[in-house]
Amino acid sequence: MRHLLSGIAITASLLFGPLAPASAQNPFEPVLYINDKAITRYEVDQRQRFMRLLGAPDIDAKGAEDALVQDRLRMFAAEQMGIETTEEGLQAGLDEFAGRANMNSAEFTAALERAGVEYQVFRDFIRAGVAWRGVIRQRFLPQINVSDAEIDQALKRQIETPIVNRVLLSELIIPAPEGREDEAMRLANSISGSNPNEAQFAEAAGRYSASDSAKAGGRLNWVNIDNLPPSLRPVILNLRPGQTTQPLQVPGAVVLFRLRDSQGSLRPGAREQVLDYMTLRLASASDAVSLAARTRSCDDLYIQAGAGISAQINRQTVSQNAIPALIATRLASLDEDEAAVVDYGNGSADLVMLCSRQPALLADEGADVATSAEAPDGVEAAIPDPSGIPTREAVREELFNRKANEMANAFLQELRADAVIRRP
Repeated sequence: MRHLLSGIAITASLLFGPLAPASAQNPFEPVLYINDKAITRYEVDQRQRFMRLLGAPDIDAKGAEDALVQDRLRMFAAEQMGIETTEEGLQAGLDEFAGRANMNSAEFTAALERAGVEYQVFRDFIRAGVAWRGVIRQRFLPQINVSDAEIDQALKRQIETPIVNRVLLSELIIPAPEGREDEAMRLANSISGSNPNEAQFAEAAGRYSASDSAKAGGRLNWVNIDNLPPSLRPVILNLRPGQTTQPLQVPGAVVLFRLRDSQGSLRPGAREQVLDYMTLRLASASDAVSLAARTRSCDDLYIQAGAGISAQINRQTVSQNAIPALIATRLASLDEDEAAVVDYGNGSADLVMLCSRQPALLADEGADVATSAEAPDGVEAAIPDPSGIPTREAVREELFNRKANEMANAFLQELRADAVIRRP
């Protein structure tokens, strides 16, 4: 999603041509020193232009300075760790970034130069990013571990999160006639960047929008997500209620959407569970109660039951709807490795112990759950359509990257705190 939005912003900005001329001040005058390395006025001006083209229209000189300081710190860390950026790695980075705007690196460079941004600015920006990835790989990746339990929890959250199928939007359509596209984009960025609340967005829509909805503050009725253009769906689905999109350029206009509310439903089978549980028939309820009291886990049950009767323990993993009613009722109130007794009142009782409880969709994705029941056991019927659920490997990669980014950001803050940053 981040790449999609940045691609839209880059392509739109590059179409607008050169930005305003640079300041008449001495362009090569140092404005900042970091660890005794200068950042010049010219570098700040060029970075400011570059960042505006990447979709940050409100970036000021201070923001450009901060971005340059971070790049210097990234390069400093790479140098300290002996990490070098190869020409092949740098070119791959240039090509990858340009690809976000549906260009190759040569086309992207030419577009930047038409907008008054030198190639070296682009190259330095990518070099710092490539070097920083090397720092992350060397310093942090060996420390990062993503457990199966973390993957299970992430998948469970996704399964239990409703799939949005209807949205309540407000729109703001700013006319962008030929020759005034940049003016429309600046206005849209100003509105979006202010993080408007409902009343502020409605006021802006009433003032600037060319749509019929302007009279209603841009408010639209509920719309099915499938009725939206395919290219717009991921943009809207990435919003939380109260958020506004980045400006979206369409022929003759720049558009903003604000999500007021959303409705959704759970995936088919999301409420169905697969239970891994154990039962043991005993001669009396008191025997079952006594054994339950001294058993600490499913594995411990085999030990506490003793060699004489442990072979009679029945452990199975089945769909919730395939479990006998009395046993299912007892299992409903149990936590993992907790036991209860089903007293049949005829001189016999079952000790029932829950080993694990998983959403059926998660169990089908290959969670690390012991299984002994032979198919068909009801699990298939509980999972009519698992489409849309990411693989465990995809979730592992997402969690891994999140941890890496958190550690890298914390390290960058440490580098900044330790650096000597001063003005002339």
